Amino acid sequence: MRTVALAAEPLTADAFGPYGWIPVPDTDPADGEQTLTYAWADPHLNTIEHTFEEIEHGDDGAPHCDRFYRHDSHTQALMPLNVDAVVAVAPSATEFRELSDLDDVRAFLLHPQDCFVLHRGTWHWGPFPLGPEPVRILNVQGRRYADDNASVVLPEAVGAVISVVVP
Repeated sequence: MRTVALAAEPLTADAFGPYGWIPVPDTDPADGEQTLTYAWADPHLNTIEHTFEEIEHGDDGAPHCDRFYRHDSHTQALMPLNVDAVVAVAPSATEFRELSDLDDVRAFLLHPQDCFVLHRGTWHWGPFPLGPEPVRILNVQGRRYADDNASVVLPEAVGAVISVVVP
């Protein structure tokens, strides 16, 4: 299987802008410029966990992204609570039909309490922890997300996986 290396970068508003946004304090003039959207009027808050064992890792320990998910009916807000993690994202227009579509993917290093919101339709993988402790994530998404959970398996679609390189 072909492996494409992708360096995880810091989560900043500018870098993350094409995929969603980072909430700002209520005193920031930009507060409210972006809003959560739930086409099915079903926003739901819970916590979820992802484990190190859920995903493959390279011989160097780098996490391997082998699939993406997306939700077209709602935005999704995520915040790792307890450990460092990584997330990979791609714009909603990405079709994942050829290897060059992986050029649209970006990966971000997340620290506890780094909060971000995915635009509707943004492809995403993770957040996944960097070590053995599961990452606990505050999650706001549509309650019926399972009815709107498109996915793509990268080895089948483009013949490769992404190795997320963490600095």
